[in-house]
Amino acid sequence: MKDRFEREISYLRVSVTDLCNLRCRYCMPEEGVEKLAHEQILSIEEIDGIVRACARCGVKKVRLTGGEPLVRRGIVDICRNAAGAPGVEEVCLTTNGVLLPELAGPLYEAGVRRLNISLDTMQPEKYAAITRRGELADVMRGLDAAREAGFDRTKINCVLMGGVNDDEIADFVELTRE
Repeated sequence: MKDRFEREISYLRVSVTDLCNLRCRYCMPEEGVEKLAHEQILSIEEIDGIVRACARCGVKKVRLTGGEPLVRRGIVDICRNAAGAPGVEEVCLTTNGVLLPELAGPLYEAGVRRLNISLDTMQPEKYAAITRRGELADVMRGLDAAREAGFDRTKINCVLMGGVNDDEIADFVELTRE
């Protein structure tokens, strides 16, 4: 499959939910978003059909995102289906990491091999201020759980904000070295 500039398209990004368990200041209003009716979101079977159709057209990598994909009911099944689609070579997931302590193992077993974890600060007070809820310790436990589950190519996504967390760049570099 090629785009209008003749570039190969081999990467599919699927948002599995618009919901999130955090309310990051740059991403979501404090009150969250209105929950869509069940029939307004893609079912597990519909997501599977889209992934399989795209794989037949040459997609080799699937990234699952949200909102926060780990709040989606059936996320492990969605991951397993994507990893099992003929032609799909890699399934990745972008998450805030809060629910990874419970889900890292099942996600790895389902075939997810790469995680992108959003983490904008390594200071608990700033984390609470940026996310408006949640605790930094939960994400750090999520990082540990991912490592223990076998994830060895985890990326950290950080939104740098002047005067908020731009003084932590060296801390993030050190975290990625670990």
